[in-house]
Amino acid sequence: MTTTADAPHGTGARPTGDELVARAAELVPLLRANAAATEENRRVAEESIAAIAAADLYRISVPERLGGLQQDVTTSLRVSVELGRGDGSTAWASTLMNVCAWMTSLMSDRAQRDVWGEDPDARVCGVLAPSAVTAYAEGGQVVTGKWGFASGCLHAQWAGVGIPITNADGEPIDQGIALIPMSDLTIEDTWRVAGMRGTGSNTLVADGVFVPEHRIMSVTRAVGGDYATEHTDEALYRSALVPVLALVLIGPQIGLAKQALELVEASLAKGRGISYTFYEKSTLAPTTQLQIARAAQLIDTAELHMLRAAGDIDGAAAKGEYLDFRTRARVRADVATVAESCREAVDLLLNVHGAGSFAEANPLQRVWRDLETGGRHAVVNPSIGFELYGRAVLGVPEQITALI
Repeated sequence: MTTTADAPHGTGARPTGDELVARAAELVPLLRANAAATEENRRVAEESIAAIAAADLYRISVPERLGGLQQDVTTSLRVSVELGRGDGSTAWASTLMNVCAWMTSLMSDRAQRDVWGEDPDARVCGVLAPSAVTAYAEGGQVVTGKWGFASGCLHAQWAGVGIPITNADGEPIDQGIALIPMSDLTIEDTWRVAGMRGTGSNTLVADGVFVPEHRIMSVTRAVGGDYATEHTDEALYRSALVPVLALVLIGPQIGLAKQALELVEASLAKGRGISYTFYEKSTLAPTTQLQIARAAQLIDTAELHMLRAAGDIDGAAAKGEYLDFRTRARVRADVATVAESCREAVDLLLNVHGAGSFAEANPLQRVWRDLETGGRHAVVNPSIGFELYGRAVLGVPEQITALI
């Protein structure tokens, strides 16, 4: 590969955001070539993981002081889009590991050094839901539980998992994220699905694992911008928690929609006609022209919503401000708009390409399945996103979720 880091870890030199996006774009042919194997094996091809790592794209959210590139949210999303143009599962798993690296960087300096102090290339997966039981222990919590849908867990060295935080009397006093080495966890092979098969989003299992308190962060406080990191001068790690965690989910979806458009354009360029009509070239049919135009516009709309939301997050963080409540709520609606726009665009493209889209040999059917699966992540749910934004716009005091 020609996409190598500009400088060794920790030298201080780092590539620009545009250069990192270009590196991701260079990987598209490789990711597409490995997409079928990624899906069949239900894990991202190791060649793809190695190539993304060689391009330094797993270090974009890691603090620069620990050997990372510390890029803004906009850059991370643009990279995700390019990876999604290559393969949905690869983009999804990689994006989730990168955002978990960002979330780890909100934790205490000691926790961050536990992860990257000896290995600047360490990757982190995570599940926010507190599906565990905990017991207070001197200096930390003893954790037992299971966490489903841990995307990227087959390629990570650490995991951030949701837990209830309990006091010495056994009473729950908070909700937290516990940072646990993968060597202390086991993985149950549970991810057998129709789409995003290659993400390896299996179930993590902990059985009486002790987690020291410096590796536990309060989610309740973090939702309001009160992070554990001592490095408050680093703008990236002042970014609003829930908007970032929600927004990253739609980067791979935009990439998938772009991939579908490229595949259909390439097919149409071969001069194929429309069966059972007098159109010898589909490109000459107004129905084709209108649907292609509409699909392209929907993809542009999705990307513009993504970039606006990312710009708002980055802008507030750069000014040392926590994103205001209404804008945070709007980002949840932006995520919903992107998901709906991408799915509608791909539906139109499937109409243009016809029933052949669903042949097993045609990558369009995998794009469709991946998008339909990824677009139904609980945090992406359009109805919920629009409802909570509507409540914020109308000033309704009661909300439907704390994750805003």
